[in-house]
Amino acid sequence: MFNHTDKRYNQYSAHLKNKFGAKVYKITLDAGFSCPNRDGTISKGGCIFCDDGGSFSQAHSNQLSIEEQVLTGIDTLSKRFKAEKYMSYFQAYSNTYKPVKELEKIYNSALNHKDIVGISIGTRPDCVDNEKLDLIASYKDDYYTWIEYGLQSIHNKTLKKINRGHDFNCFLKAYEQTKNRGINVCVHVIFGLWETHEEIMQTARKLAELGVDGVKIHMLCALNDTKLAKIYEAGEIDFMSEDEYVNTVCDFLEYLPEKTTIHRLAGNGLKKNLIAPKWLGAKLDCLNKIDREFIKRNSYQGLKFVYN
Repeated sequence: MFNHTDKRYNQYSAHLKNKFGAKVYKITLDAGFSCPNRDGTISKGGCIFCDDGGSFSQAHSNQLSIEEQVLTGIDTLSKRFKAEKYMSYFQAYSNTYKPVKELEKIYNSALNHKDIVGISIGTRPDCVDNEKLDLIASYKDDYYTWIEYGLQSIHNKTLKKINRGHDFNCFLKAYEQTKNRGINVCVHVIFGLWETHEEIMQTARKLAELGVDGVKIHMLCALNDTKLAKIYEAGEIDFMSEDEYVNTVCDFLEYLPEKTTIHRLAGNGLKKNLIAPKWLGAKLDCLNKIDREFIKRNSYQGLKFVYN
């Protein structure tokens, strides 16, 4: 249904293959960034779900230069997945949280290889400004350029509870500044943040109204050595069951326009540090259940999207 596949949602990997005519994989890069919500600039301790890896897959070590990480990633992905093209993905922590001159050197070093076709930069909406966004926009004529903003929820009460350190209006300002420069935006959301089903759907409808380019959905989970792990062990939160998550994902995607690319629907690589929910460690099972639920409903991404 989407990108010449049988998927009932706009899968980002298939979108990339359709766009570039080849398998495209992200190379996760660690440039040693920090985060203002962890170093005490705006808050202490960071978000309650964030561990010492800062949401990084830890595929490479930041002891390697960016150029070395790119070469290592290309070698690994080409052998394992027969990848042909690549996007440099700055994932760990807030990857705009340095002076713009330093950012320019870091980003440039990730784009030197002939098979790099794009760049994706994960950050917070309170870690960008006009100068930084102008720099990132300067790559878009030559590379498929994305910023990934960790929003998590549109509800300020939720953002406060998870110690996010910014409100929804902060995101809206950053989003407008980014889109005005023609940069693609992927928005991260988390399910299970003490919110009702309707509150989660309100986030879906708002992202649909904004016309975001991409969405990455996460399931709230407790990892070792996080504040959330202590909250869970104290019995102060219950996580979604897999069936509840699958149904919520399908409900959420039904509200998003068909053009919105879906960058992630299930977790991966968490088993070593995962405390709960344990089902999250089986990514493929969850993805297959989402596919089956869409078929059962005779539904698809965009079914409930209302065009203005």
